[in-house]
This record gives sequence, C-alpha cells and structure tokens, in this order.
Amino acid sequence: TGSPVVEEIEERLHGIHREYEELDLVWVMGSALFRNYPFEMPTEQFSFDVFLQAFAAIQGSIVHLQGVEPSMRFALVPLGPPLLAYSSKSKALIKYDEATKEVVLAVDRDYEPGDQIVAWCGPQPNRRLLLNYGVVDDNNPYDKMAVTVTIPNNNDDLFRLKRAIVSSESLNLSTSQTFQLSLSKPIPDNMLPYLRLAFATAEADCRKVDFACDGTNCTISDENEALVLSALMAHIQKKLDGYLTSMDQDESTIADSASTARQVVAAKLLRGEKAILLESLGAIADRAMKLPGGGVSMLSDDAMRGVKIA
Repeated sequence: TGSPVVEEIEERLHGIHREYEELDLVWVMGSALFRNYPFEMPTEQFSFDVFLQAFAAIQGSIVHLQGVEPSMRFALVPLGPPLLAYSSKSKALIKYDEATKEVVLAVDRDYEPGDQIVAWCGPQPNRRLLLNYGVVDDNNPYDKMAVTVTIPNNNDDLFRLKRAIVSSESLNLSTSQTFQLSLSKPIPDNMLPYLRLAFATAEADCRKVDFACDGTNCTISDENEALVLSALMAHIQKKLDGYLTSMDQDESTIADSASTARQVVAAKLLRGEKAILLESLGAIADRAMKLPGGGVSMLSDDAMRGVKIA
C-alpha cells in the first residue's frame, strides 16, 4: 500500500486479462495453426488463473537484448533470469553472440564453483525489476519516483504564455510534465523552474523564470518560492503518509528470518521508495529554511491555484 507499483500491477493484470479474452478469437481466425490441437476453445480448456501463471513464467524468463535488430530484441532464456542474481552495477550481461548465433552470458570475472552469478539488469527502477523478475536491487542507481505537475488550463489568463514557454524548442516540455526523483538528484532538473512558472500570477513573473538556473538564487519572488516549496513538501509528505509501514518496520521485515521471500522483496521496494522521498523532502526543506521567516507551511487546496502535483 502506498507504492505506485500497485497501480502498475493492476494495469498489467488488466492487460493480461485482455489477452486471455482474445484467445478464442485468435483460435477461430487462425484455425489452421491449431488443427492438431483439441477443438475446444482455449478459455474452455484452462482458466485465467492458469493463463496468468503461464504468462508470469514466460515473463520471468525473457531477456531484453541490447544492440540487435528489433525482430531479435527479446530472447526466452528459461535457465537465465530465474537462476541469476541481478545488479544494476554488474559488468556481466546476457547478450546475443553473432559468431555462435547464441544467447550467452558474458561474464566480467572468473567464477569459482558455488559462486553466485550476477548479471546486469539494465537501467530499470526497482518497481520494474519487481514486476518483470521479482527482484529488487538494494543499490540501484536507476531507482526513481515520479512526480507529475500539471499547469491548469482553466481560470488562468496566463495559460497560453506558460504553455508557449514550456513547449519552446529549448525546453520541449508539456503542460503536464513528469519529473523523476532519485537519491542522486532529489530535486530533478527543471522541476523547480517549472513549478515557479506554474504558480506565477503575473506575465512579468512568467518571463523571469530561468530554466537554465540551477542554483539557490533563481527565485522570482519569496512568495512564489514559498508556494513552490510548500506544494512539493505537501505532496511528498502525503506520499509518505500513504504507506502503512515505517522504514524501521521495513528493516525489521527484511531482517526477520520468518519473513517470506515475497515479504522481504516488498519491504525492500518500500524502503527504497521512502528513502528517495525522504531525501527529496530534506533537500526541499533545506531550501525552505533559507527563505525569509525560516520555513514554509503546508498548502491548502485553494492555495494550490489549480496546479496539480501527482
């Protein structure tokens, strides 16, 4: 609960169920392909739960190959992902060998009998690794949390100007823009200028927003900056409040020998997400303390002026 992975899982399950419902149509339209199989409709042969298990088994054995033509992008390697450990920093990777025409594991060091083989899992956030392979990388530099800011197009006489600024050739942003929080960059590029523009109430203030400025002296006014930082802090705190467990509880679950593998991997995912949110909250709070008055207060919905942060 609280993790964005829940919504992604629901979307994935909906897509798989849609595939299942289309099986009968494929069966009828491609009857020549199935002439050696029983004539009963697929959905009469096996339930959705059985199809879901099969789908997960296939998904967990698929490797996304790099540097090959699109038709060869995916490989089914049943003895690959299920038996490997993954690391976002490993130099070893599964790839296609042109010489042998085989999918191989190219290792980066000598292995001794009994050593755990570790492979590169690609630049994927932990929720993707969990969805596709059931693993979480504790030291994943690609882990991130999305924040989407939407500039309101109603009751804002400056909307056209704001849209023109963000969609300019130099920025190429939209009026509903997603930014990625991470441990290495708790305040992503362009996020603060984008919010300054979103909360601006005068044309002169809109034109003062400097997207090239990444320092602490880039504000357009103390009031505007207080709104920006307050809105971000309120959003992140709301995300943190949405989790049912604390980081200490997550740590206890991970360390408890009685925890199941599913409980451990879920706790690791939650711990990583909260770490990113807390790092961002701290970085924003540091900026807020430098404002006149030494801080900001949380915003009400009215104070958001229609700007949405999700």
